[in-house]
Amino acid sequence: QVQVVESGGGLVQPGGSLRLSCAASGSIFSINGMGWYRQAPGKERELVASITSGGSTAYADSVKGRFTISRDNAKNTVYLQMNSLKPEDTAVYYCNADVSLMYGSTWYRYWGQGTQVTVSS
Repeated sequence: QVQVVESGGGLVQPGGSLRLSCAASGSIFSINGMGWYRQAPGKERELVASITSGGSTAYADSVKGRFTISRDNAKNTVYLQMNSLKPEDTAVYYCNADVSLMYGSTWYRYWGQGTQVTVSS
């Protein structure tokens, strides 16, 4: 079993900052990519940022220059530092981890339960 748990969401004023954390635990052999998605009410889930096990990153155009994704491989944890937040960043943020359960096995994508981020004055 693999668990993925996010934390760090909340209410913040426009222009403020939040840091999300996501830890994967359980019967993990290795983790490949990790990432953050978000889903606003009435909208489809969208990719916010992703990071490979080697540290290569990718960002949605809407968050470039404001959000930074990082990871601690020793802790199976990924972070999302969000600065200069805007009301349109309001959404439920989901973390994913692409996990291998044993040597040579396929990768499975596991999701967290989501954490609410609300940007409002």
